[in-house]
Amino acid sequence: MGISGNGAWLVLLIGLALSSFIVGSYAGNFYQDFDLTWGGNRPKIFKGGQLLSLSLDKVSGSGFQSKKEYLFGRIDMQLKLVAGNSAGTVTAYYLSSQGPTHDEIDFEFLGNVSGDPYVLHTNVFTQGKGNREQQFYLWFDPSKNFHTYSIIWKPQHIIFLVDNTPIRVFKNAESLGVPFPKNQPMRIYSSLWNADDWATRGGLVKTDWSKAPFTAYYRNFNVIDAKSSKSFSDSLASWQTNALDAPGRRRLRWVQKYFMIYNYCSDFKRFPQGFPAECRN
Repeated sequence: MGISGNGAWLVLLIGLALSSFIVGSYAGNFYQDFDLTWGGNRPKIFKGGQLLSLSLDKVSGSGFQSKKEYLFGRIDMQLKLVAGNSAGTVTAYYLSSQGPTHDEIDFEFLGNVSGDPYVLHTNVFTQGKGNREQQFYLWFDPSKNFHTYSIIWKPQHIIFLVDNTPIRVFKNAESLGVPFPKNQPMRIYSSLWNADDWATRGGLVKTDWSKAPFTAYYRNFNVIDAKSSKSFSDSLASWQTNALDAPGRRRLRWVQKYFMIYNYCSDFKRFPQGFPAECRN
């Protein structure tokens, strides 16, 4: 994960730092927008609906979901992840429809031992089929401060962003016979749960329950809903909502060059007969 010394990445880092301030100017209300769905008293809403927390202990994790369903739009949420030794824990933040042929767009944050980086796991399910994983390290400690994690979902593509920086683009490849999530509305979900059978180094590092409860925090939820926003395509800079422009493509290449640690589209052992069709898109 080394970074070259030519200075170009420093310019990008400065831009990334500035972009995190641009995104943080709104505030949703968790009382109005979400239901606490499981975990007993472990999920909590504070500060008049401006802050939400999920907790995990040895008995149970916790979760919440949006009251509304969405079909296309932009979803923003700021998260501060479990601090310290978070090995074995998973904080999942995703969009999903229901049923065996569900669609899903995933951020999953895989915890690690103190001092080691989180792994950001992304996936896209269409018609109940996933197996489209890309994984990244982040260029900051996601447990020290809030950072913005966004999904832009349009008929043409899905863009994953971190602090307004694109890290992944999943394009509509229906012309190649690949299903694309475009017909099923999805709710927003998040959960904090124990997955020490696989989450950290393939399950080799187990959850240290002496550190429990583990807690993640959420704030500044915002949605630009394509159904209710006539100005969806014009309301943000073009690279945020439409195809990436040149600066957006440069940021995407920077993240994928220096911080991507797994890409299913380059896993020869997994696909010895050839990569999935969307990998050629």
